[in-house]
Amino acid sequence: MRILLLAALFLCPFGLAAAPRFEDLSYEEKLGQTLVVFVDVDSAELVRPAVESGKIGGVLIQWGNYSLKQTKELVDKLQSWAAKSPHQIPLLISIDYEGGTVYTPITLGFDYLPTNMMLSAARDEEGAAAIAYLSGLELRRAGVHINFSPVLDVNSNPHNPIIGVRSFGSDPANVTKMGMSLVNGFKAAGIVSVVKHFPGHGDTSEDSHYNVPVVKADYAQLQKVHLAPFAEAVRQGVPGVMTGHILYPALDSRNIATFSKPILQDLLRMQMGFNGLIVTDSLDMKSATSFCTIAGCAVRALESGADMILLGRYVRPVSVFNQVNKETREKKLEPRVEEAARKIFTLKEELGLLDGTRTMPSPIEQAYKTALEKISEQSVTLVRDRNGLLPFTPPADKKGKPTVCAVFFAPSRFADQLMSFSKPFLQKGWKIRSYNAALTPRKKDSARAAECAKGADLLILTSLQWADKTNINQKNAINGLIKENKNTVFISTMSPYDIKNYPEADVVIATYGLNKYVLQTAADIILGSVTPKGILPVDLMLPESVSSFSGERSKTRTQQAVRK
Repeated sequence: MRILLLAALFLCPFGLAAAPRFEDLSYEEKLGQTLVVFVDVDSAELVRPAVESGKIGGVLIQWGNYSLKQTKELVDKLQSWAAKSPHQIPLLISIDYEGGTVYTPITLGFDYLPTNMMLSAARDEEGAAAIAYLSGLELRRAGVHINFSPVLDVNSNPHNPIIGVRSFGSDPANVTKMGMSLVNGFKAAGIVSVVKHFPGHGDTSEDSHYNVPVVKADYAQLQKVHLAPFAEAVRQGVPGVMTGHILYPALDSRNIATFSKPILQDLLRMQMGFNGLIVTDSLDMKSATSFCTIAGCAVRALESGADMILLGRYVRPVSVFNQVNKETREKKLEPRVEEAARKIFTLKEELGLLDGTRTMPSPIEQAYKTALEKISEQSVTLVRDRNGLLPFTPPADKKGKPTVCAVFFAPSRFADQLMSFSKPFLQKGWKIRSYNAALTPRKKDSARAAECAKGADLLILTSLQWADKTNINQKNAINGLIKENKNTVFISTMSPYDIKNYPEADVVIATYGLNKYVLQTAADIILGSVTPKGILPVDLMLPESVSSFSGERSKTRTQQAVRK
């Protein structure tokens, strides 16, 4: 990593003849600094008038099917528009670079970004920091300044429909430790981390995109579990905190956190001592718009103590700005707006945006690949092996080459990752049959899977569930195949919470994400070429599973799996 830190740097082409001064900005320009709109390659022109008139201060790049080169071209275009604004103030460019469910590999050119739960299962703080550092350099190359990551939500509710593998797990201490590894890695790369979703989204059973979640934990429980990672992040100087659109009756019985002075000012600012940037979650989410229009929500968030306001998708930024400008003046919120704008302006100064000294790193693709391969291998977990099937060896009287059938229930975009599963079997002389079934399988998928399994010496079945949203078709298809076939290995490739759906699976492996490295490691574990090293980051409440927080890595198969 030290070598990477000394890599050659060259100046970013965006520069200014003379750095603007905060005191020279009008109230409208200061207000504009607090507002952030969402853009992608196809929608950028919609925000051009707002950017050129200085009515927004930043953008959030949305994931899409465009390359690193196209992403950089998008950022350069946006900044060229900002250079035409009254005081030529560059935009803050932000992104949700989490991994797992909030991630599209094509956008920035990486083949895979690990989920937080995968990083946590590896229990490798240095490796996690390296992943953040290297991906942070890639963000810098794209012109990005802020990453809305990592998620510090403690996923204490197994039925959480939205967090899942976005969380490091259900242990507050481990969430804190792994989260700070990412924060420090991003910091070393020159990327501003904004941790989320304060004061914690892990104990919800509702998705805040569609409903207003309520966390009913009392104050003591909130302090012990959900606030603990944020408190440590604040203590270590994290630069940004994102609010959750969630109701916490123990802290404020009337307002979601984003609109709550008791939570943002009394708790976060005064009690916890946070002096950085408070960022709202997107205001176009139903949990916010249930209470106000997007413009009205922006005013409420500013009034409550937020500094950076994420307006969301498909908004008309000039129209929203005009309404927010009117309402903040009517409510005499000019001092609060100025306070928020100054924080953002100061951050732009510190990042070297105002004087053009922001630098761009050299490419680091090979280093990232090496770090990803290592962390992936460390994370794969053997959850159970009831009857000692692993390592699997074909029957002694087997004539000819043994055959394995692998049925992957996964979106087609993962097809290029799935092929690596075959490599360890081919190296040992096995015949390979495989089928990439639909995520929501139909009868034809089940028929083709059954045909693949017929006569195979070993059957591999993989599931993919994003959080707690069980895919009934997938569940029924996999359970049917488990029931009809012997020598079956089940692999949970995303949220480990779906393991509860397959109680008849004698052998269970968890990968917490789907990439070629974890799949190859899973195959090596099945064949006995490597010892499983991963530790469950969550409590699945399965008596035959390995304890989530057993402390030490298992060194043998029999230690790793608790058999019935």
